[in-house]
Amino acid sequence: MSQEIQHSAGSSRFVRACLRQPVDRTPVWFLRQAGRYMPEYMAVRKHHTLLDICRTPAVAAEVTITAAERLGVDAAIIFADLLLPFTPMGVDFEFVNGEGPVVHAPIRSFEQVKALRTDRADELNYVAKSIEKVAKHFAGPRTDGDQLGIIGFCGAPFTLASYMIEGGSSRNYIETKKMMYSDGAAWGMLMEKLLTVLVAYAAQQVEAGADVIQVFDSWAGALSVADYRQYCLAPTTELVKRIQALGVPVIYFGVDTASLLTTMRETGADVLGLDWRVPLDEGWRLAGPGCAVQGNLDPITLFAPQDVLKARVEEVLRLAGGKPGHIFNLGHGIVPGTPVDNVIQVVEWVKQLG
Repeated sequence: MSQEIQHSAGSSRFVRACLRQPVDRTPVWFLRQAGRYMPEYMAVRKHHTLLDICRTPAVAAEVTITAAERLGVDAAIIFADLLLPFTPMGVDFEFVNGEGPVVHAPIRSFEQVKALRTDRADELNYVAKSIEKVAKHFAGPRTDGDQLGIIGFCGAPFTLASYMIEGGSSRNYIETKKMMYSDGAAWGMLMEKLLTVLVAYAAQQVEAGADVIQVFDSWAGALSVADYRQYCLAPTTELVKRIQALGVPVIYFGVDTASLLTTMRETGADVLGLDWRVPLDEGWRLAGPGCAVQGNLDPITLFAPQDVLKARVEEVLRLAGGKPGHIFNLGHGIVPGTPVDNVIQVVEWVKQLG
């Protein structure tokens, strides 16, 4: 472990938990904690598109800071989007209401993959500038003596490839799997190019002050264990190792990945994110004793009555058993319409009970 990680761990319970070190209580933060459920965020969205916010450091930092302070969480995740690296690679995309991200010219041939750029990652430095502003704002210990953790992130090679190839989100990933199965040269080159850009992008974030990098493999759950192992494990493992070499822990998260957890552990990530479909103790058993875990309250439970919600929070903490290496979170992102007061209440319960 590097001196940088040791130094960062000393002042942040969140980072210490990522490294399975003892903490005074369970740290808590939420996937998509700055989002459309929050009135402050919607006020910003009246004047800025999603991509405008991501690409304007002052605004992205403001949104990140507001959410972390309003909720009272132990970590702030920078406001950005998984697909930002597409633009410097030469892949245009936009967000369409009701559809999400749309790539109008999907990447489906060897020639298209070959044309992708890997030499313009510095065009993403607006994210690093956002992190710098957040790190400066949260410099020094808080009233409880703890340093707030700052999380940078990027997509995993498979998930970003699937968006490029499908042209957006997908149900069956037919085009993605067709390339995986039938054009090994194109798939291999695409993995390598994504890896090059993602490592450079993560390095910018760490240099700017990110304490931890979360790698989102949102759609890895669409893969069988055999396909994940053959087509995705090696590039993802390389990404994790090269980010860790920058001196920070890595959280690796996917959705609907209970069947993959044992294999995902082979990436060497410090923390595996668990979705809500697997009980936390079972997910931790699959991840293995040498790994920390993050999760795993169902985000829709945040709509439940207080007694139900509290019981679910207690259950997650009970299954974690107070062992070092648990970070309380949701099993996926907060959804629009979620009552903000319920999110704040969960933070308070975790602080009391964890």
